[in-house]
Amino acid sequence: MATISADAVKDLRDRTGAGFMDCKRALEETDGDVEKAVVRLRERGLAAAAKRADRDAKEGLVESYIHPGNRVGVLIEVNCETDFVARTDDFRKLVRDLAVQVAGLAPLYVDVERIPAAAVEEKRAQLLAAEALKSKPEAIRGQIVDGQLKKWYGEVALYEQPFRDTDITVKALVTDAIARLGENIRVRRFARFALGEEL
Repeated sequence: MATISADAVKDLRDRTGAGFMDCKRALEETDGDVEKAVVRLRERGLAAAAKRADRDAKEGLVESYIHPGNRVGVLIEVNCETDFVARTDDFRKLVRDLAVQVAGLAPLYVDVERIPAAAVEEKRAQLLAAEALKSKPEAIRGQIVDGQLKKWYGEVALYEQPFRDTDITVKALVTDAIARLGENIRVRRFARFALGEEL
């Protein structure tokens, strides 16, 4: 078993935001391998977030963000369980990051479940009617359309979008915050305004 230094624990804590003892335990379980410890902490965070998913989240913040140049603005409501967590710098930063994400990538829906069935069917019909698809074997057309739909979800659903220029999705970012803050967190709604857009 590797000896775990306080510096290694601090480094892991800085990277993940997990508690000191959780970081130490993860490093001990992975014989000091930091990358494996990060994965272990993320798995634990996902399990913790799943346990909290049904808990009521009626506190939180409404944040506004106006992009430099005053041509794009966002209002977003992000809920948590207590006003104590809503006032923390960590939660405020999360809400701010989500508002900037909405301003930059212009999602239409919070998550896939909130996309109206009619919109999904309309997009599916549009993809099935594409000329490029007609040249493919009929047996794989359904798989191709499903893959294109998944890509479309990544454009229109906030939770499916990559967070900034990283490999993690917005949903994973929120899940990490749930694990770190110990409360259920969810984006309730948002509105994005762009100067001169069609009404």
